[in-house]
Amino acid sequence: MSEQARPRTPKPYRRPKKDPVRILAFEALRAVDERDAYANLVLPPLLKKAREKEGPEKFDGRDAALATELVYGTLRRQGTYDAIIAACIDRPLREVDPPVLDVLALGAHQLLGTRIPSHAAVSASVELARVVLGDGRAKFVNAVLRKIAQDDFDTWVERVAPPYDVDAEDHLAVVHSHPRWVVSALWDSLGGGRAGIEALLEADNERPAVTLVARPGRSTTEELAAAAETEPGSWSPYAVKLAEGGEPGALQAVAEGRAGVQDEGSQLVAIALANAPLDGPDARWLDGCAGPGGKASLLGALAAERGAALLASEKQPHRARLVERALAGNPGPYQVIAADGTRPPWREGVFDRVLMDVPCSGLGALRRRPEARWRRRPSDLDGFAPLQRGLLTEALRSVRVGGVVGYATCSPHLAETRVVVDDVLKKVGGAELIDARPLLPGVPDLGDGPDVQLWPHLHGTDAMYLALIRRTA
Repeated sequence: MSEQARPRTPKPYRRPKKDPVRILAFEALRAVDERDAYANLVLPPLLKKAREKEGPEKFDGRDAALATELVYGTLRRQGTYDAIIAACIDRPLREVDPPVLDVLALGAHQLLGTRIPSHAAVSASVELARVVLGDGRAKFVNAVLRKIAQDDFDTWVERVAPPYDVDAEDHLAVVHSHPRWVVSALWDSLGGGRAGIEALLEADNERPAVTLVARPGRSTTEELAAAAETEPGSWSPYAVKLAEGGEPGALQAVAEGRAGVQDEGSQLVAIALANAPLDGPDARWLDGCAGPGGKASLLGALAAERGAALLASEKQPHRARLVERALAGNPGPYQVIAADGTRPPWREGVFDRVLMDVPCSGLGALRRRPEARWRRRPSDLDGFAPLQRGLLTEALRSVRVGGVVGYATCSPHLAETRVVVDDVLKKVGGAELIDARPLLPGVPDLGDGPDVQLWPHLHGTDAMYLALIRRTA
């Protein structure tokens, strides 16, 4: 029998190798895509379950760190990876099944965003595809990733992004993995030239430090530093930054609610309101949008030091329960209620200090919730606008003459910050902005005032906005 006529011996079937780390990362990405879940809520229970398993699928610290990097790294650079993947296939990206895109994006991140060797990144991604997609689509994944592996990140970006001098916003959108409309909005808010916006967009793609707050009268930064590897916060006297890989829940003070996880920008907003100068008594404080309770717990502790009482109001009952949990054990008097801040049950003019941290687009926290940038649409701002104006209007009615309102958002978008404040002040009357900058001592680059906008690239915080308003009549 000739060599050509000899029948081929079929290759024996090889069971795909299960990689628990990459399977977990894939499951997290699917939850984000299918259920509109947030990675910071999905990932911890998945990691906890993996650590509790016995045998070869049990996670250790390195496995958890890699899974976390794969999920967040892929989400942060999703826009850039999508552009690169699109350049390597012969059909529109929208025609590729979402689970396949997730595997491709995970592979692209390993190839272009980590130090994993190219052959290992491709091999591991193809094995993942065989497990979760099947052999047929694994071949497609293999072909695409081998194309991507031919060049590094910078070379690919140069190829798929339009030149800056042709379309600056689209160039920045592709290079820094933000939707074009978000780039435009952030640039308008930031002002300035190319260097500032590029620094901001890049900061959005960096992993933020885990920052803890030592709630006054209940814990100290010294206690937190003695219990874990930390470094002092940059601006807040109650902040420490946890070393990479540290677990907040493992600290006794956090487990007991005497300390918590809270970005320094959020801490500064509460501190500034608490320290704003008042005319007259200082006995009744209100947090009008208190959920999930981070600022309320710090305000409650600061109020307790002065003998003041805090009322924490939250519209959603399940979030009000989170506020109750955060405030449990507060050393001073407090009350938590479920109420709508636009139709408040309390009388007008009864509070000395009011914080209204309004619902917003969340564009200031893209470091922590990178998937939010792909979910938000410009039209979302129209939905938030009436609520933000209504809440600030009621806050000004709730504070007494001589008292102070703090209007805060975790967004730097002008339509959610200065435009809201200006519109409400014109409508309500009898109120004036006071300079918030002296109430953030030591914090640089606070602009011309009187309001304050914090930035990830300048302050290492979320992009929190704060306007302080005194009731005058």
